[in-house]
Amino acid sequence: MPRLRRFVRRVHLWLGLSLGALFAVMGLTGSALVFYQEVDAWLHPEVRVSTSLPAPGWDSPVWDQALATVRTRWPERAGAWRFEATGESGALPARYQPPGVGHHGQRIMVWLSPDGRQVLREAEWGSYLMTWLYDLHKDLLLHAPGRAFVGWSGLATLVLLLSGLWAWWPRGSWRQALHFKREAVASRRLYDIHKLSGLMGLPLLLMLVGTGVMLALPDESNAVLSRWTGPVNKPPVVRSTLPPEGAASSASAPRMPLRQALANAHRVLPQARLAWVEAPGQPTGVVMVRVQQPGDPSHRFPHSHVYLDQHSGAVLAVHDRQRLGTTSRINNWLHPLHDASVGGLGLRGLVALVGLVPAALFITGWLRWCVRRKRG
Repeated sequence: MPRLRRFVRRVHLWLGLSLGALFAVMGLTGSALVFYQEVDAWLHPEVRVSTSLPAPGWDSPVWDQALATVRTRWPERAGAWRFEATGESGALPARYQPPGVGHHGQRIMVWLSPDGRQVLREAEWGSYLMTWLYDLHKDLLLHAPGRAFVGWSGLATLVLLLSGLWAWWPRGSWRQALHFKREAVASRRLYDIHKLSGLMGLPLLLMLVGTGVMLALPDESNAVLSRWTGPVNKPPVVRSTLPPEGAASSASAPRMPLRQALANAHRVLPQARLAWVEAPGQPTGVVMVRVQQPGDPSHRFPHSHVYLDQHSGAVLAVHDRQRLGTTSRINNWLHPLHDASVGGLGLRGLVALVGLVPAALFITGWLRWCVRRKRG
């Protein structure tokens, strides 16, 4: 047993020295991103506008006005425009998705006045601080290879955390094992700071690293989950049908107003809260309405969608979170757990503090290693 304990301590040491800096970066960027919307609004006062208008809801004319504003401002942008229903009065966030680039493509972020008539701010994703930090946290600014590296490094980080717990686990008095010796030598004080920081942060760090691994490695995660909890429910692939009179000139085919499309979607899921509405750019694209069904843990990025024909307004498909299988329900919890949005302000604040722990662990562990090396 002592030999195994020494081996585990050795594994913990070298994993800490090799992965500690990356773990610290993930923690610090994660702390900043817990409140990234609030920090970004503070950095850009042009989007902090007050208004007497209520937040736009299901039947608001603001959506069509906002769509007309961005299409008039940028007629050359032929992709999809997505508008966020924040549920709060103020600036209206929107984003432009170029055609054919996928979810992680280069998006353009736009903020409109509360009535949807004026553009307050425009910025390319990744060109300003908070989105740069987001990409650094998600994939180290390396896109798909970076996401894979972050995911597999996260698995090694789980070993780092669990090996630290194993190496510390007391064989005698728990009181002595948890004691902080203020009068001890520098090496012992560093050890006590290291162990107590790790123990206090361990439960949330395990949750954050575990969910981060599953988000960074979705294919591998789904392959494992599917063997135990069933297949993943994938969103449907649907297309709008061009009306006969629009076949010769598809670009000019008439489009259903967003207000009408939203009314049709609301009839399908009457208990849902509106979160996003997306207007397609291509003639065969569909209007996508993203909503939060009761029981959905994610407020900003819920997991139910209604897809509508952009010309007729007919409902083409419904992806209802309440009808999904176990694997998809598990996946639905990953993002709200990882960004702590599921727990309200209290959990968000706690996670922001815990995000500082990896830096403390790396610094104290490295300093203690240096001290012990000097001693011989």
